[in-house]
Amino acid sequence: MTLHDKRVRKTVALAEPKRCKRLSDRMAVGIMVITEMTQKECGAFLASASLGRLGCSFDNQSYVVPIYFVYEPNYIYVLSTFGQKTEWMRANPKVCLEVDEITNQSQWMSVIASGRYQELPEPQYTAEREHARSLLGKRYRWWQNALGERQLRLGDDLITPLFFRIHIDSMTGLRAIGESAECGKASLE
Repeated sequence: MTLHDKRVRKTVALAEPKRCKRLSDRMAVGIMVITEMTQKECGAFLASASLGRLGCSFDNQSYVVPIYFVYEPNYIYVLSTFGQKTEWMRANPKVCLEVDEITNQSQWMSVIASGRYQELPEPQYTAEREHARSLLGKRYRWWQNALGERQLRLGDDLITPLFFRIHIDSMTGLRAIGESAECGKASLE
């Protein structure tokens, strides 16, 4: 069993205890349980998402940008255009993708996939590009963010799409679930 397969539980009391609706003076304490997600749960979460934040770095400077993506086991596929992020990823292919879903302050999920950037130029990667296009094509307006942003800068000039994938080396995830402890019986583990 790997570290990622073990479930780690931590509880954190929220700052503001709430009065119980009972007549006594005991207090209800809001509890947030944070659990490490399994690899299977991380994968399922990434498969259900389409928007994340790509992190890359170059010359001791980090850069984070929102991207639309599609996940399949071992890979994340992206349509982009040439710009700062692709320049940086070509120079340093170590990248990460962060995806989160926040319901409220005590109920959220966050997954980080770390891996290596791989550009998919034609003609060497025609099959992989078509595979990426078919996966991305299942998402609503999958092309709009990458091409629309570039068109704002370049006008009507021809925009060349750039497909790339991230070969996932590791994935980690955390899930927080808000719980309300019983009045007068709240304890922290």
